[in-house]
Amino acid sequence: MDMKQIAEQFFVAAQISETNLAALREKGIASIICNRPDGEGADQPTFRELAHTAEKLGLEMRYIPVSGGIVQDADAQAFKHALDTLPKPILAYCRTGTRSATLWSLAQAKSLPLAEILSATKKAGYDMKGVVRRIANGGKTPTAQADATYDIVIVGGGASGIAVASSLKARKPELEIAVIDPAEAHYYQPGWTMVGGGVFEAEDTVRTMGSLIPKSVRWLKSAAAAFEPEQDAVILDGCRVVKYGRLVVCPGLKLDWGRIEGLVDTLGRNGVTSNYRYDMAPYTWELVSRMRSGRAVFTQPPMPIKCAGAPQKAIYLSADHWTRTHAIEDIDIQFHNAGGVLFGVKDYVPALEKYIDKYHIGLNFFHNLVAVDGPARKAWFDVSRPDKAVERIEVAFDMMHVTPPQCAPDFIAVSPLADAAGWVDVDQATLRHKTFDNIWSLGDVMNAPNAKTAAAARKQAPVVADNIIADIKGGAPVAQYDGYGSCPLTVERGKIILAEFGYGGTLQPSFPRWLIDGTQPSRLAWLLKEKILPPVYWQAMLKGREWLAAPEKLSAR
Repeated sequence: MDMKQIAEQFFVAAQISETNLAALREKGIASIICNRPDGEGADQPTFRELAHTAEKLGLEMRYIPVSGGIVQDADAQAFKHALDTLPKPILAYCRTGTRSATLWSLAQAKSLPLAEILSATKKAGYDMKGVVRRIANGGKTPTAQADATYDIVIVGGGASGIAVASSLKARKPELEIAVIDPAEAHYYQPGWTMVGGGVFEAEDTVRTMGSLIPKSVRWLKSAAAAFEPEQDAVILDGCRVVKYGRLVVCPGLKLDWGRIEGLVDTLGRNGVTSNYRYDMAPYTWELVSRMRSGRAVFTQPPMPIKCAGAPQKAIYLSADHWTRTHAIEDIDIQFHNAGGVLFGVKDYVPALEKYIDKYHIGLNFFHNLVAVDGPARKAWFDVSRPDKAVERIEVAFDMMHVTPPQCAPDFIAVSPLADAAGWVDVDQATLRHKTFDNIWSLGDVMNAPNAKTAAAARKQAPVVADNIIADIKGGAPVAQYDGYGSCPLTVERGKIILAEFGYGGTLQPSFPRWLIDGTQPSRLAWLLKEKILPPVYWQAMLKGREWLAAPEKLSAR
């Protein structure tokens, strides 16, 4: 861990782990300030996880998260209060240390000369030029003058962001495009179910961000903090301003672990796991592979969530392993689903119900997980059946796989781009923003009523690219998205129900029924999931090769 000194009693660092805490204590650090909101990274430990260990070591911790990267005046004031009151020396951390250095700079604006602040942060390796105006301007960020300007700015370097950047470059190579994303790693998240089932290795689902962003696309390694659509501007972490001709918003969604009481304190221990986190999926397989008896609980929160079939995939792969190891008769498998149906598209339900019966899975509808006590191996669910009062029940478990509640990222939800529920408000066919004509959105963050899957993003990227190019040429939108999404339901090792559907649950199979009948378990569909889809993702979708994803022409409406 690289700890950098900014002032006599103040240090900053990038993301720390539980294993760093003892070393920090040995180096004399007395207090730690966390400036990184929980859930920013797939393998990021939560504040509570760190605080639990820190308390045992006698370290004080303070949580001052900078949501979405934007530093508000109140954040700087809270930071200054922490500097004034916490035992010293103090270490502050975020993803890279930049937010912590920024907060320190703003907190010192009234007590130190600007030149001294800039000098101290520069010596530590942090360039505060981007916040000079903020320090000198009472915390206000002007948007009239840009630090950089591009033809197209893409917020988010996940599957959607890189795919649409590659598709745009394939259509018009001379475009000046920038992708905004602070992450060093890019994850193939559809593979985490297979990791949790002992099929894939976790390291096969991750690559460096720099290796995937097209060479001619500028990568701005920063978090988007806010939007000024009337000014065609994006405000970055550190208060830098990036201007655009057209904007694409696709930062994904937020996994809201903290909404379930006690979850962050026990996740990754006490038999509690989740395939929705890169570092937790191997723990799922560890629990499954060693379980011989007891109760296994699997949860699904209220919609929307990314890949609505993923909670069931974890159940079926686990149950299949227990069947193969002759342990299933001694394992009580329970599925607690906040919704009222097994799967949202009825055509796939009969085949799924056969596996429910085969594995003797207990179905518990309208059961929403609200609290967990890991050491006691107990969970609490609010049962909200129609026309009945909400009832809270207690459930004991030996193993529990949790699908976390999910929502739009904070910086999206509070932005002018969001609808009342917090999602980016788009036309569901063209994926163009309903209010701002030079803004588009795709992937998990927008509000079209489709399944939030990587397969959906694969179809959306060419639509957005075609419509942006048409707009650049002065024309109307030319392509439409039909709501396509795919959910390969891994019902046993070697067989998959390949659910493919569009808006309204309309079936949209990619293959003739004699080859793959998506409503029935198929070995060929398993081959597709295990061997074909990963290289299609890495080598086609992210490279602008639109195999089986040609945009559909916009029909008259």
